Formats: sequence, structure tokens, C-alpha cells
Amino acid sequence: MPAVNIPAHKKGDFFVDYEEKVFEDVKAKTGEKALVTFHTVAFEGSIGLVNLLQAKRLQRKGFETSVLLYGPGVTLGVQRGFPTLGDDAFPGHQNFNNQLKAFMDEGGKVYACRFALQALYGHGEAALQPGIRPISPLDVLDLMLIHRNADAFTMHTWTL
Repeated sequence: MPAVNIPAHKKGDFFVDYEEKVFEDVKAKTGEKALVTFHTVAFEGSIGLVNLLQAKRLQRKGFETSVLLYGPGVTLGVQRGFPTLGDDAFPGHQNFNNQLKAFMDEGGKVYACRFALQALYGHGEAALQPGIRPISPLDVLDLMLIHRNADAFTMHTWTL
């Protein structure tokens, strides 16, 4: 059997060139919009968290950015915690709420479908974290069409 003579990795080691950026840093032109939609369940995978970070990055690049939570996506925007709301029951428990709050604090808009809240997940509007705007299920498609008509960048997040 061949011997492995490589030193063990240690804290602070680099495995990749994290400083090289291959593409130009694209910024929004004046008035450009972006829409990131979420039809994904909180804690069922990484895509909800990853694309919340992408929405925040789009906002920071100068896009007027909106997030749409619909279907199971509304589960990203409900208040959570244990034993009381806002408490971390485990590390990362508040990831979605913290990212949404930071996004809204930086000027991003977040919308949540009222139908999904009540009919699918049994929540009322009071369950949403502050700053999220509840909308009619009839507004879901219109919000997407408004962004299409504005020639906006759109990113659709789907799982299930």
C-alpha cells in the first residue's frame, strides 16, 4: 500500500485561490431592478439561505431588489424561536430571519403571499417578521410581470 507523506491540514491553510476574480464586478445601472422568488421550505436545504445572500448582494450592487415568498417560501419569513420568539434553539436557527432583516435594513423589499400563509401553513399576517409586506395571491403573478416589464433580473428559487 502506498504511503501518504503529506502533512496534516491545519487551521489557516488555504485550499483554493480565493482572491482571484475572473469576471468584472457588475453593478446595476440607474433604475435597474431585481426580483428573487422563493418557493422553498425553510431548513429543507441550503438554497433558501444561499439565495437570500444573493438577494442581499444584488441590493448592494445597486439593484432595486425585491424578494417574493410564496407557497412554502413563506416559511422563510415567519417569526421563529424557542423557547420564545427570537431565541436561537440551535446555531443557525435564525439564519433566514437575520438575512431577511439585514436585506430589509439595506432597503430591500420582501413580500409574502397571504394564501400560502393561511391556507397552506396556518399562519396569519402577525406571524411574519416585521417589515415583510403580505400580499394577495393575485399579486404574486403581477409582481413577477411588473419585474418582467421592467426588464429586471430575476432569480427563481424552487425546491420540493
